[in-house]
This record gives sequence, C-alpha cells and structure tokens, in this order.
Amino acid sequence: MNNRKLVLENGAVFEGIGFGSVNEAIAEIIFNTSVVGYQEIISDPTNANKMICMTYPLIGNYGLTDDDYESKYSSVKGLIVREYNELPSNFRYTKTLGEVMEENNVSGISGVDTRSITKIIRDKGTLKGLICDIDKPLEECLEVIKNYTEVENLVSLVSSKKVWYSRTPNPVYNVAVIDLGTKLNFIKQLNKLGSNVIVFPYNVTKEEILKYKPNGLFISNGPGDPAKLDEVVKTIKSFIGQLPIFGVGLGCQLIAKCYDVDSYKLTCGYHGCNYPVKNLINGRVEITTQNILYSLNKEQLKNSKLTITHENVIGKEVVGVKDEESEVIAIQYEPAKPIDKDGEDMSLEFLNLIKNSGGKKNA
Repeated sequence: MNNRKLVLENGAVFEGIGFGSVNEAIAEIIFNTSVVGYQEIISDPTNANKMICMTYPLIGNYGLTDDDYESKYSSVKGLIVREYNELPSNFRYTKTLGEVMEENNVSGISGVDTRSITKIIRDKGTLKGLICDIDKPLEECLEVIKNYTEVENLVSLVSSKKVWYSRTPNPVYNVAVIDLGTKLNFIKQLNKLGSNVIVFPYNVTKEEILKYKPNGLFISNGPGDPAKLDEVVKTIKSFIGQLPIFGVGLGCQLIAKCYDVDSYKLTCGYHGCNYPVKNLINGRVEITTQNILYSLNKEQLKNSKLTITHENVIGKEVVGVKDEESEVIAIQYEPAKPIDKDGEDMSLEFLNLIKNSGGKKNA
C-alpha cells in the first residue's frame, strides 16, 4: 500500500491509500449504491473504462470467489472506497479484491471521503478523475485530465471476439445473443430457463446469426454511448418482426433507436441494486438492479410504435418498453429472478414470446 490521491477535473483533491495496481488511472467516475456485489461490479463489462466510487463504506471484507464473476476480466479503470479490507472472512473466497485488481491493472484508493465524492457527482454529474502518486503536482494532474478522451467504441473492447456457446441439458429453445458486453448472469439465467445460448460479437451480421437458426434474439447490456453503434442498430432492426427480441440496458437503448427514439445522458445515472421501478401495466413496484447512464426520450416514444411499460419511481425515467405486435420487449434494469412468485421475470416473458410465436419448432 502507498500514499496516493484522487484528483477530480473540478480541482478537488482527495488523499488516501492505494491498493490494487500501482499504475496511474484516469477515467470518468460513477458512484454505485450497492451494499454488496463489488466483485460483480468490477467484472461487469458495462463499467468498462470507468472509475467506481462505492457509497457503502466497507469493501473487500468477503473477498472474491471464482464462481461470481460477470466476465472473465475486469475492464474498470479504478475503484474508490472509504475502507478497504485486505483480510476477508468468507469460506468461499479464493483471492482478495486487491490481488484481482492488481492482476487486471485496476487502480484503487481507500481512506477517502466517498460521501463527499458521491455528492459532487450527484449534483454536478459524472466527472473525470485521476488516481496518482500523492506527490504529483496538481497543475500536472489537471492537464492530464484535460487531455484525456474516452474511447469512442467501448463495446468493441468488451464484446466477444468470436462465437461461443452456453448449453443446457434438454434445451427447448436456441437464443442468439448479440454481445455488447453481456454479464454471464444473463446467459446462465437463459440456460436455467431451458435455452441453449449462442453468443455473437457485437458486429455480427444477420446472415451469420441466421445460420444457427435461433428462436429468439437477446441484445445484451454494455458500455458507452448508444449513438455510436449504428451498425448494431441496423442488424437489430432487420430482425424486428422476424424473431422475438429482448434487450437489456444498452440493448434496450439500441432497440429504441430502431424505432427512431434517441437516448440522452443522465446527470449521474443509476448504478446499484436498490432502485424502485413501477410496472405501468399492472401497477406493481419492484426493487431492481440498474447500471445505466443513458435514458430514452419520452417525447419521441409517444410518436413511436413502442409502448412504455416501466418507469423509475425516483426520476420517472423510462426503463421498459415493448412492441407487442412485433414481439419486442426491452428494459433498462436487470431481469433478476423475482423473490416472490407473483413478481416479474422478464427473461421468462421473453421465452414465452418465443413459445407463443411457435419458435419451439425450430429448436
């Protein structure tokens, strides 16, 4: 561990103790409100090239386990925490958080005022930040931040490079996944519901997907600006009305773009596992996991074929849409299995669309 500091682009400086990689790190900062799940957060491809400020003060206390990663590698740039625990207590853990961050070149800083950092981002919006040696001159730090530019196509960094499979015993359906940075949890969930899954790189062609005779198409979550992915939008649009389609996160935003509905960047986004969402169809409110920095244009939705199905209770942003006629559903939150039997399972709804469309015949 060594003395380090976090410098924000507005000139704010937070001194602390480094852990993980000793390299400098610069990126846009978002805050995450989850109490647990730091392993899933740093391995979620949607967080690629971001620094994560954890609002929960104690991080690292249960280590990391081999079975809980959302992707094989961590693509985040940095982790900002109040207190880091290097001695985890968990019979399942195989490595400490710091060890995994060092292996994946992720820089960390602890002992800083994460509450203050969170309030700055909440009020001012996402800011770029630099984790560096404590002795680096402030003027030099600000110049580095000023000259930093984000990678234009983050999806290309985290998407699969080739086609791969995730099979299940006695499959009922074949689901094609366009991988924009998918979480492994989504793939496992489709497997549990009886589907073989074929995962394709983000720039796959329609013809390549059709070779595998899928019964449905899943558009995954992922990082970055949906306005930069016109190539993927064109592919998705060609399947509308041909296959049942389900999109999550960035996948939802790209589906909306197929209907000429744009997305806009939120001030600080929604990142955590405690956000209430209202189902406008049945009136139920559920607590969801979200990791979004963009939302859908409500006015454009009113003039489209998409129906608004879900909205955030807090900010009234649209987080669910559907085109019933073309068998398309899309949500901005994670389609987690409901705790109670009457809760929603959007993955199951997607497979019901496949069933009702007669997709089983092609499996």
